[in-house]
Parts: sequence; C-alpha cells; structure tokens
Amino acid sequence: MKGLIDTHAHIYAEEFKADTTNMIETAQKAGVERIYMPNIDTDSIEPMLRLEASYPGYCFPMMGLHPCYVGTQPESSLAIVEGWLGKKCFCAIGEVGLDYHWDISNKAQQMQAFELQIQWAMDLNIPIIIHSRKSMDDCIMLIKKYQKGNLKGIFHCFSGSLEEARRIEGLGFLMGIGGVLTYKNTGLKETVKQISMAQLVLETDAPYLTPVPYRGKRNEPSYLGLVAEALSETKEISVEEVGNITSQNALKLFGHSN
Repeated sequence: MKGLIDTHAHIYAEEFKADTTNMIETAQKAGVERIYMPNIDTDSIEPMLRLEASYPGYCFPMMGLHPCYVGTQPESSLAIVEGWLGKKCFCAIGEVGLDYHWDISNKAQQMQAFELQIQWAMDLNIPIIIHSRKSMDDCIMLIKKYQKGNLKGIFHCFSGSLEEARRIEGLGFLMGIGGVLTYKNTGLKETVKQISMAQLVLETDAPYLTPVPYRGKRNEPSYLGLVAEALSETKEISVEEVGNITSQNALKLFGHSN
C-alpha cells in the first residue's frame, strides 16, 4: 500500500525511544509517506524537533499545548509555545482543545488556552488540530465562535455521532479517523458511512488507540494501512481510493504538495 499520510502520531514519545529508526523505516515500507506530529507540552518540543531534523520532508511538527497539560496556571507553557511559533514555521497549531475526562476543575483554564491557540491559528493562517474528549459541544461552540471563513483544521480521533459530524462539516473542518474504526463494538462505522470522504483524513494517534488485530500493543504509523482497510470496507471503495482521497485532503489542509 502506498501514499498514506498519518495526520496525527506522537512518534517522539518515550515508547519509541528504543527503536525510532526501525519504527520510521517500517512505516515507510508500509507506504506511509508523511507523518504529522502534534506537540503536547513543553517537554515534547525538543524530541519532536529532533525527529523533524532527522527526517526532513517526512516528519512534520505542530506546535501547541494539549488540554491535559494546561493545568491551573498555563501561562508559562503558553508563553514557550508562543515563543516557538515566533521562531520557526509549523504546519499546524496542535494538539489543542478540551478534555473533560480526567479533570474539569480547570475547565476555565482549558477554555482560555484553547481560545488563545485558536487565535494563533487564525493569525498565522495555519490549521488547528483539536482534541475533544467528552467536550465536543464546547469545542464546536468555540470553533463556531471564531469561524469567519478562514479557520480550518481537524477534529482529531473523531468517534462522535452523525449529528456532531454534520456540525463539524458545517464549520469546514475535517475529521481524523483512526484505530477506533477497527473496533468490534464501535458505532463509528455507521456514522462514517454517511460522512463524505472529502471530510476525512487518516491518523494513528500512535502510540495510542492501536487498531485490531494489534489492540493492546503499542500503536505505530505502520499500522495506518489497517485503518485505511477498515475505511475501505466501511465506505465500499478501494483501499487505493481511500489513500488517494485522504492524502489529498491532508496535503490540501496543511498546505503541502506531493
């Protein structure tokens, strides 16, 4: 399989430290032509940028503060993120958004950090990559608040309802489809059947959300083909067509060409 693009993978994570080179080579052999890397906090910046330097034109970094790392006083972390945005070009603001799964005591700080980073994406005219765990309504509400026609991006790891998908589509945003589509009891397949391919991109979220049959093990970009196959079966189109359409969607969004 050729021509796949992983729009969301944390390949700078500790889980890959022992075999980074092999992991990248395996992904390339599996037909993954690009990997987009979302930042999570201030500690992940340097290892992410080292991968970009080691694999130019293959590993593309984003810059942002993940909602799970916002805490109660995010000012210093946000200042570091903003500083990096002023020093070099990044393909997107991400991974940012809202996460109400673990802790909602800092909901106000999460929303403030998200709004600030939305503004940065607008100022820089680059996409925004959204994490929305148990917070879809608020994420959609904030994007709608700022959407004046030039805001673009991906709702990462989409697993919502058809109604939510229609709202995201109405905002002009894409949806990232990953390993969840391969899970037996997911309702995502029925939703995806009714979403246009023009709204979808592929992702792994490596090392998380590993697709079947490797669920329970470390996820990695080389497994992206399994997601493409699941999407092919769900949409009843060829795997090649899935790869072509989702890759073109990703390249258009990130402002890159073949």
